[in-house]
Amino acid sequence: MSASQRLLSGRAFDDYLDIVRSAARTVDRFGDSIDDLDRAEWYRFVTRLMRNGFERFVENCEPERPRLRDTPWRQGINFQSPDQDHLLAEFVDGTHDYRITGNRGTIPYFVIASWSAPQPAHPGDRDWAARGLEGLKDFDPATLTTTGFVQSDAIPFDANGDFEIVVSRTKPTDGRAWLPITQGCVGLLVRTVYHLREETIAPTMRIARVDGAEPRAITPTDMGDALAKAGQVVLAYAELVRSWWQDNLGKRPNRIRFSRAVYLSNGGVPDRHHGFGTWECGADEALVLRFTPTPCDYWIFQLCNIWQENLDNYEDGGGHVQKYRATYEADGSVIVVIAAQDPGIGGNVIDPYAHRHGGMSLRLIKTQGEPPPVKLWRLPLAQLKAEGRAALDLIEPVASGEITD
Repeated sequence: MSASQRLLSGRAFDDYLDIVRSAARTVDRFGDSIDDLDRAEWYRFVTRLMRNGFERFVENCEPERPRLRDTPWRQGINFQSPDQDHLLAEFVDGTHDYRITGNRGTIPYFVIASWSAPQPAHPGDRDWAARGLEGLKDFDPATLTTTGFVQSDAIPFDANGDFEIVVSRTKPTDGRAWLPITQGCVGLLVRTVYHLREETIAPTMRIARVDGAEPRAITPTDMGDALAKAGQVVLAYAELVRSWWQDNLGKRPNRIRFSRAVYLSNGGVPDRHHGFGTWECGADEALVLRFTPTPCDYWIFQLCNIWQENLDNYEDGGGHVQKYRATYEADGSVIVVIAAQDPGIGGNVIDPYAHRHGGMSLRLIKTQGEPPPVKLWRLPLAQLKAEGRAALDLIEPVASGEITD
């Protein structure tokens, strides 16, 4: 049955609902290892994934009318930095040439990446729900491979800050900035990195087809393909966060590990080191971390829930510490205290916002050297309050921050 027939008969929408229903039940695989807060955030996470799929593939995937649109609000997949904004352009494929024009404002740095992912030409031609996780081998919108990128450092800007970038499979011969794409390109991602957001003028960017293709009305085939993508992205990210926690990060609590391969497998770009780990801390405990950031343009340490989402207190400036707002020690190191109450030992205090565990990450952009080792102490909050930093001298810290590849 064609994508058009499946859509018009209602089968495509039924398949979407079955995929989402199956993805939502992924939470059952965690059993009693998660608490009520985790479960509440899980079901919210699933609704955010549904919104993400609709925004990206139903509203923003018209071949003749490309757009660079903000990612959906509060859709913090994969340890998203609160100091980065993301613009997405979704492609059906990479067979066309594009031009990005805009003005950088006063943003210190941005990078634009092109992506490929396992995806049939017309995913709406078939049912996916019955295939379950096996279907991700052929159709996985979450496993994004970066095939090309261009950094703002490599882009010529005029005196007003205006710029132009050619997006194509063939490099332009006139010296213009170029973002290479492949025929299997499924989209672009712009990462804009703020140091101090309140002091920065945001960049503006537009994308257009070079051939001037005229917009057209949606077809049943378009909508059938869009529903398939929107459903499969929910399943793919649900499985991604499960596997990251249960098969990887959750096996080494209170440690951070840097893996370029893991980061790049999720659409990352090789302009940074990004370490991932998990944290565990009871309401009556504290975690104390210490590291000396490698010289870099920007760094951020952040806590997330176990679904890799930013904590709700990010909106109020909590949940993270970054280079340009951190309190430093005399030797240049950074102390981070994770605790429900400030124990009064100085450093940078992060409130876990009623969570007892989750993911954590340390991201360093445009580094000069390798990422730093990280030491971590876990101890009763009352002891830390009573004894101060001296309490740490009696505990052997957990050493992490190793580079695996």
